[in-house]
Amino acid sequence: MNEKRILVVDDEEDLCEILQFNLETAGFRVDTAFSAEEALKMDLSVYHLFLLDVMMGEISGFKMAAALRKMETVKHRPIIFLTAKDTETDKLTGFSLGADDYISKPFSIKEVIARVKAVLNRSAVLNGETDYDAVENPTGILQYDTLRLNPAEKSVYIGNTPIALTKKEYQILFLFLQHPDTLFTREQLRSEIWSDEAEVADRTVDVNITRLRRKIAPYDKRLVTRQGYGYAFNSK
Repeated sequence: MNEKRILVVDDEEDLCEILQFNLETAGFRVDTAFSAEEALKMDLSVYHLFLLDVMMGEISGFKMAAALRKMETVKHRPIIFLTAKDTETDKLTGFSLGADDYISKPFSIKEVIARVKAVLNRSAVLNGETDYDAVENPTGILQYDTLRLNPAEKSVYIGNTPIALTKKEYQILFLFLQHPDTLFTREQLRSEIWSDEAEVADRTVDVNITRLRRKIAPYDKRLVTRQGYGYAFNSK
């Protein structure tokens, strides 16, 4: 397992210590900062993932995330928010800033570790890297009913029938299957799927979703639209 570096930013020092100890026990290298101001003075380019508390001093976690997304060296690195603010509006704000996950306090350490691994897995696959957690998940296959996605082969099947997807359609489906029932805004999809392209219109996102729906029938009805918000893969 390749060692990944994580920066935890939270004004609760005890919580930082707990997260640092447990994440390091899970095999990560972890540093902590007790404010966004402190974190922004650090060399952030060495980190593979940021865990940010939302409610912090003058610079909130949301503001820090917005700053990270403007930094060339880290603008595509995953961000997970840790916060007691768990309303739908707060979550949509976080996702609109390009957050990769949103964990509400209080949380279990096992949940945090599992979500960190999942986000790093997704980031690695989307960037064409080896699946990060391949030892614990040797196949890496994502499946809903008979819809099956194999990251190692970059293949998608419904039953025994192969489904031909473009690279963008494949990445979108990968994102949804790895995070079922999670709402992704158009802005977040642009950040994740079209990260290397300067300007991508909402229409481009919508067209790719429409094409993907058509290709994965009868599971097209699982890819739902929340008007004015974004898209999700409904597994329930």
